Amino acid sequence: MAKTKAPSVLDVLSDLKKGNIKPLYYFFGEDYFILQSAVKAVKEAASPFITSDFDKETIYGNDKTIHEVLDYASSFPFGSEKKLIILKEFEKVKDKKPLAGYSQSPVDFTVLVVVHNGSISSITSEPYKTLMQNGYLFEAKELKGKNLLSWLIKSVEAKGKTILSENAQVLIDMVGEDRNLIEAQLEKILIFMNDQTEITFDYIKDLSSRLKQHSIFDLQNAIGKKQKDKAIEVAFNLLNNGKEPVFIVAMLTKYFTGLSRVSELKKENVPLQQAARIVGTHHFYYKDYQQARAIYSDDEIRNAFRALLKADLSIKTTSMENKNLVTVLISEILS
Repeated sequence: MAKTKAPSVLDVLSDLKKGNIKPLYYFFGEDYFILQSAVKAVKEAASPFITSDFDKETIYGNDKTIHEVLDYASSFPFGSEKKLIILKEFEKVKDKKPLAGYSQSPVDFTVLVVVHNGSISSITSEPYKTLMQNGYLFEAKELKGKNLLSWLIKSVEAKGKTILSENAQVLIDMVGEDRNLIEAQLEKILIFMNDQTEITFDYIKDLSSRLKQHSIFDLQNAIGKKQKDKAIEVAFNLLNNGKEPVFIVAMLTKYFTGLSRVSELKKENVPLQQAARIVGTHHFYYKDYQQARAIYSDDEIRNAFRALLKADLSIKTTSMENKNLVTVLISEILS
């Protein structure tokens, strides 16, 4: 049976670490971060074989026809063992089919990297079908959940540091799932750490205060205490520092889902650290969940879910200004 899904770009990164370089890569997908990382990894892997700047070229989809690019790829290097061609924004090229013929027998002295931002029409159409049959098609999917967590832990390890899984999840919850933002925050933490080897919870918790920024946990805590003015102040700070309403809604939905389970966990005498994992938070914050659950009735939690659903629909169907949207959301949760 023919494959219906392209291999992951992450497979390329692993292969390159083993010293294996293909003559052709077609990277596509929605995850801009991993697309850029893959291109960078190929560049680094090919650099020992390239001694002349004339053998490195970056071309954009609108600059040349695909035939011109393939002719250039088929010409010998100027003075190096290999030549490297990065063909960006290939999604803008109308006639992509000639790439199928080239992928049948690419020259071994050229490394051609094709970057396609976004999804492709059909993996069974050309040139994608032939590219995949020959092992040159790779997809950059947005990482979510456990895959994102695993990526973060490995990224920390690559920087010579360590981080526990629960602390990595706190960082993701604080920053969001945008890997560019996670990388940026990670670099700031590393600066604060100096020679320490483990990224602890304290380093992550202190980051926001050092940068004079609120975190999603500050918003949850304010809402948990029913401090409306404080909650709106924190929410505005989050928006001013790049967080989107969809992130706030998602994290508050996660918060109230966890909050709804606290009473049950208390009745069953579940140990603190285990209970924290079940509700989806760090054990440091679990006491705030317990305090909030004593304040919120079952009806109030159901009301919060209704408000969150309404906000989610507003994000998807209206053009309400961000601060107005979160103000209405917080007001309805705390009404």
